[in-house]
Parts: sequence; C-alpha cells; structure tokens
Amino acid sequence: MSEKPEADRENTDPRYRGALNATPEVDVWFEQEVLPLEADLVQFLQHNWRNKGDIADLRQDVYVRVYEAALKNIPDSAKSFVFTTARNLLINKVRREHIVPIEAVADLDALGVAMEEPDPERNVIARAELRRLQAALDRLPRRCREAVVMKQIEGLSRNEIAARMGIAEKTVKCHLNDGVRALANILYGEKPDLRRTP
Repeated sequence: MSEKPEADRENTDPRYRGALNATPEVDVWFEQEVLPLEADLVQFLQHNWRNKGDIADLRQDVYVRVYEAALKNIPDSAKSFVFTTARNLLINKVRREHIVPIEAVADLDALGVAMEEPDPERNVIARAELRRLQAALDRLPRRCREAVVMKQIEGLSRNEIAARMGIAEKTVKCHLNDGVRALANILYGEKPDLRRTP
C-alpha cells in the first residue's frame, strides 16, 4: 500500500511542498478515506493508461494532488474526488504530450478528452476512397493481393510474408512490386500489366 505524503519528508520536490503543512485531521482522513481506494485507483489507471510503467508514478501524483487539496478543504466524497483527480491528471498528461502515441491511452472516451470529429463530407470522401481501394485490391491476382495486404495492412516483413505464403522472399518482392504497380495503375490511370504474376 502506498504511503501518504509525509510532513517530515525532506524533499524539495514541489509535489511534496503541500505536505509540509500537514494536519492530523487531514492525515486521518487520507488514511481512512483515500488509501483504501488504492486497488480501485490502480485498476482505473491501468485501464486508462497503456504504459504500465507509469502507473505507480501516476498513483503517487494523484495522492499528492488529493492530499494538497485536502489541506485547503477536505472533500465531502473522497472516492469521487480521487477519481476526478485521476481523470484530470490523465487528461493533462495527454494534453502536455503534444504527440500522443496510439499505445499511450487505452480508452480516450473514458478520459473524456474531446476528439476532433471529421465533418460529414470528409467521412463520405474517406469511405469512397476506401471502397475504391478495396475494389482495386479485389482486381489484383490472388497472390499479389495477399502479399500487398500482408505488407501494407498487416505490416509484416518480406521474410514473414514468405514464411506465411510458403514462397521465396524474392518471389514476395516480385508480388509486392507487381501489386503496388498494378494498384497505382488501377487507381491513377494506366491499365495494369500483370503478365509477370503467376
């Protein structure tokens, strides 16, 4: 179980500055109301933040913020205050990191982060382009299509594609070259030449 920020801690970290003004009333409230929520708090953080290595630090940051706020005014509902603080901490962390890797946040909806929704026109255009790409993929010979899908959609290496398809890596390279060339021709004009494809 985590410890509350201690009043006698010799730490110049600004996160612990508020703990220097601790009162017995806040200490008792923190120990009785906040610390028993630790398992639920950790579960909440794990569900909403993918980098598991950050969980212990995030938990401590929540505790520090909750404790410092309680020094000013003890909240009526410890549970809602703790989880609101955790939610806000995660939102702030996401906002501070201007570029958020897709792995960083498991469920942005749970965090309540406003996402920019594309307008209806962009949705229609994107769907039309996807249908056009699917139609072009469907026109490729089966082996070219398999190689292109494995490379471009599944992100497999040529070596992995060769192992999956049971062919030489050189043949995979030919399938990929022919498939990409044919897709470009189908999508952008020229008639595809698929004679090299077995």
